[in-house]
Amino acid sequence: MTIRTNRLRRLVGARANRGAQPKVVALGGGMGLSASLAALRRITGDLTAVVTVADDGGSSGRLRDELGVLPPGDLRKALAALCGDDDWGQTWARVIQHRFASEGELHGHAVGNVLIVALWEQLGDHVKALDLVGKLLGAHGRVLPMSAVPLELQAYVRGHDPARPEEISTVAGQATVALTRGEVQSVHLVPHDPPAVPEAVEAVMDADWVVLGPGSWFSSVIPHLLVPELLTALTETKARRVLSLNLAPQPGETDGFSPQRHLEVLARHAPKLAFDVVLADEAAVPDQSSLCDAAKRLGGTVELAPVAATDGAPKHDPELLAAAYDRIFRMHGRIGPWR
Repeated sequence: MTIRTNRLRRLVGARANRGAQPKVVALGGGMGLSASLAALRRITGDLTAVVTVADDGGSSGRLRDELGVLPPGDLRKALAALCGDDDWGQTWARVIQHRFASEGELHGHAVGNVLIVALWEQLGDHVKALDLVGKLLGAHGRVLPMSAVPLELQAYVRGHDPARPEEISTVAGQATVALTRGEVQSVHLVPHDPPAVPEAVEAVMDADWVVLGPGSWFSSVIPHLLVPELLTALTETKARRVLSLNLAPQPGETDGFSPQRHLEVLARHAPKLAFDVVLADEAAVPDQSSLCDAAKRLGGTVELAPVAATDGAPKHDPELLAAAYDRIFRMHGRIGPWR
């Protein structure tokens, strides 16, 4: 799918009248994107989430199989993360995350998934429906799917069969890839070259900052780079780019990966994509020199900051992550007159 280059260039040129806050676009999926959004909504009121749509497990997979819709689960999680800390926001966050427990067909379905799919069917428009859910929740930002067609994630995996450790197999499905045995070599989407949601492309082109990650590297982060229009937008945008690393390798998907290896596999999937800053928790980087070298090859520098929860769990603390993002936005230059 070829990108509308002239349109994108017009968007880049339309940056003159900025507000007081940075326009930020965060890309990813699952709990990693939720952590980033929970942090970013604390420091900007102009926030857009662009979310993967390749989930095929759980409630999302069942709705996708039965109704032929986009998987709503990661979109729901992003909306919940954008809910405010007041009673209204936290109540709605709990409601849309609530899962039914029964002996029947509703068991395991999340309320938010059903609500989102119902609005898709009512309105016939993915973006309008998600905007309406965001308005109902009082979400501090906008949520967009990266593509308007359901996608299947496939991976080439070395040693998926323990009896053949050197054999490379094709593993299909995001849920399966996320828990695969063996070593993921690369991932791709089916259908190939899927169309991007135009509003997602526009958001990236019009941003001050783009944040990719944290999240499941092969199943939530890299898939954005496999949508040609979106990758072109990420490459051509005048926004500065932050790559936010995970606190620990993900069991199955990135077992044994060093922080710098995460950068290397991302670069293999999008060799022309550069980053200004790579954000990592200092405690999660045993070899800072190697990470700095890998970041330099992507065109960026490393920012080390304490962003992990203080209880020892491998999850980001929203306040600490917000402070790290805010420092990066202030210290690494800006586009437009925000702040």
